[in-house]
Amino acid sequence: MADTCDTEEQRIIDRIKCIAFREARDAGATFINRHWVAKKGHHWTEEDFLHLAPSDEFFVWVVRRPNYQNDRIWAISVDDIEEDEHYREMIKNQACIGIFVIFTAKKLHWVIKDKGESWTGQYFRDIILAEHVFPFLKNEENVIDPDEVIFVHDKEPCMRAYQTHHLLQDNDVKFWGNDIWLGNSPDLNVAEHIGTIIKDEIEKKMLSEPGHSRYLEETLKMHISDVLKKMQTDTDLFETLLCSYPSRLRAVKNANGRHTDY
Repeated sequence: MADTCDTEEQRIIDRIKCIAFREARDAGATFINRHWVAKKGHHWTEEDFLHLAPSDEFFVWVVRRPNYQNDRIWAISVDDIEEDEHYREMIKNQACIGIFVIFTAKKLHWVIKDKGESWTGQYFRDIILAEHVFPFLKNEENVIDPDEVIFVHDKEPCMRAYQTHHLLQDNDVKFWGNDIWLGNSPDLNVAEHIGTIIKDEIEKKMLSEPGHSRYLEETLKMHISDVLKKMQTDTDLFETLLCSYPSRLRAVKNANGRHTDY
C-alpha cells in the first residue's frame, strides 16, 4: 500500500503541480488560473475523481436567498449584481442555519452549526476537521479507499490558513491546497451542486408548511435534518457529480477559463 500511496502522491504532484507550474512559469504566467488547472485535469480518469471528497459550507434561510457571492464572482461589472431592497428588507431578520457538508462516492456527511457559533478558522479546525472530517475520511465504510481519498474544499480563509494545512498534513489527510485548487470557482466545486439540491428540497418543504410554522427556526431545522438523512446514501447522485469533473474541466478549458454553464 505504501508504494501505491507514493505513486498516487507522485502523480498528483507531477501532473498538477510541477508540470503546470513549470509550464506556467515558462509561459510568463504569474499565477495558476482556472484555464491552467482545466488543461492539466485531463490526465485524470473518472476512477481518479471517485476518490475525491468535495466539501462546502453554506447557510439555509427560512426564506430562500439568492447566492450573492456567486453572483459577485461571475458578474461582469458591479451593475450586473441584482439589488432588491424590498426583498432584503423583508428577509432581514429571518432565521438561518449554517451547514457544512462533505461527500464521497459512498456517503454524505454533514455538520449543523450550533446557534451563535461563527465560521472561524479555529472552529473549522477543532470541530469540522478534527471531530468530523478526519474520522469520516478514515472510515472505509465512507470512502472507496482511506489511503487514496483526497479532501477538496474551496479557498475560504479557514481552508487557506497554514494552520489548517499543517493540521491536515499532521493527520495524514491528502488535500488540494492553495497551490493546486482554485477559489471562487462554483462550476468546479461539485459540493455547491449538492448544496443547491439541499436548498431546493428544504425550500419545497418549508413552502408546504401552513401558516406561521413556515417561518420558525425549529421547522427549518427539522426539514434540514430530514433532507440530509434522505440524501445520505444517494450513491447514484454522488458518483454522477464526481464523474462530472472531466466534463467540467473540459468546459472550463474550452471557455478559456471563463464562466461555464455548470
